[in-house]
Amino acid sequence: MSEKIEIAPAVSPDWLSVESLNLDAQGVARRPDGKVVFIDGALPFEQVTASAYRKKNNWEQAHLTAIHVESSQRVQPGCPHFGLHAGACGGCKMQHLHSAAQVAVKQRVLEDNLWHLGKVKPETILRPIEGPAWAYRYRARLSVRYVVKKGEVLVGFHERKSRYVADMRVCPVLPEHVSRMLLPLRALIASMDARDTVPQIELACGDTVTAMVLRHLEPLSSTDIERLRAFAAEQGVQWWLQSKGPDTVRLLDTDGPTLSYALPEFDITMPFKPTDFTQVNPHINRVLVARALRLLSVQAHERVIDWFCGLGNFTLPLATQGREVLGIEGSEALVARSRENYDLNQALALDGKALAATSFVARNLFEMTPEMLVQDGAADKWLVDPPREGAFALAKALADIEQARIGAEGAPPLPPGAKDWTPPSRIVYVSCNPATLARDAGLLVHLAGYRCTAAGMINMFPHTAHVESMAVFERP
Repeated sequence: MSEKIEIAPAVSPDWLSVESLNLDAQGVARRPDGKVVFIDGALPFEQVTASAYRKKNNWEQAHLTAIHVESSQRVQPGCPHFGLHAGACGGCKMQHLHSAAQVAVKQRVLEDNLWHLGKVKPETILRPIEGPAWAYRYRARLSVRYVVKKGEVLVGFHERKSRYVADMRVCPVLPEHVSRMLLPLRALIASMDARDTVPQIELACGDTVTAMVLRHLEPLSSTDIERLRAFAAEQGVQWWLQSKGPDTVRLLDTDGPTLSYALPEFDITMPFKPTDFTQVNPHINRVLVARALRLLSVQAHERVIDWFCGLGNFTLPLATQGREVLGIEGSEALVARSRENYDLNQALALDGKALAATSFVARNLFEMTPEMLVQDGAADKWLVDPPREGAFALAKALADIEQARIGAEGAPPLPPGAKDWTPPSRIVYVSCNPATLARDAGLLVHLAGYRCTAAGMINMFPHTAHVESMAVFERP
């Protein structure tokens, strides 16, 4: 956070007055000479003392040693493994801060990034999208480590600022049934012949299926396979095995139920594989999709493009509203899955409500050009949902066409067919990185002729520093 908060001077010369919180959940204070101090575990408005462990000319990082005046927003962490102590889990950074204050911090980060990096101020700030603060994490990558000296197996996230696996016995951000499974998982791996060669378990929960992908570096013995089957029967999980890269992932037993999630507001069902990208928080995802489509406000006669469409999380709901939809994604495998999901939902369509004509294309969207943009045809609306790298090439292609049209100095020539091509009247941009959103927003507003009419944050990952957000752009 960059906003300066006025705080009363510290009572003692050794005390520091915490002004704000950065996205690493470090309190930001200043020494009397103006040097910035980042303090692990400190919160805004607190008076603290701290011990520096890293010093530079203009800033230093410090450990919190005492709190003399406590913030009203400080709360008791909900997990016994959270904290600043040795061995603490590094999965969450903000459990000591009230959940409403976490949302406020992330909203300010979004606004600060938009302004300082993109020189963009949204005309309207959207109400934050919030959901359950606990038991929300339906996707997770759990590290596995057999510790010879302890004679036991650890399963969980890494320790804070460490490559070691935390000694986790519960995890309140995971679904309750998965949290209860951590100790049985440790016992299972400890009993296996392959306990030394199993580095990771990837968790993927659907609406009715809990899938676990076991990464194994050596072939599993028949005895280990039977141990996995017994665990699956006892705990109600579906095992998948991964011997090498993601393309080697396969079901242990092929007669199990399908892993999927539903978007009930649109009568859409989304099957997926446990290593496919899906949103970590299904509660928030349902609200996110509904709000994005409300803001996009697609009409029955309109054509829509869903950029970075993935499995079709937005594409298929869009196909319930528009005339025609094009989904574009970089991964051939995800495009194939999108087509399968479209065919499935078309077959399941109720009361004759067939989905709109929808096609999917695989393309590297980080190499987008104005020529490619024109070749995809004009669309009335865009939905953009890129990874952390953002959608720079796409935004730049749109900006280059606009700059060529207005005859801006140094602008590239209009690509073939661009005279009859029209840009979308509205863009809804869903972001998992406020910095790249701000960069792309600057292009759309200052060079492509759009206004940023609204923006707001999405608390997809409570208790972490991760900021998801959404912005709306319109042409006059």
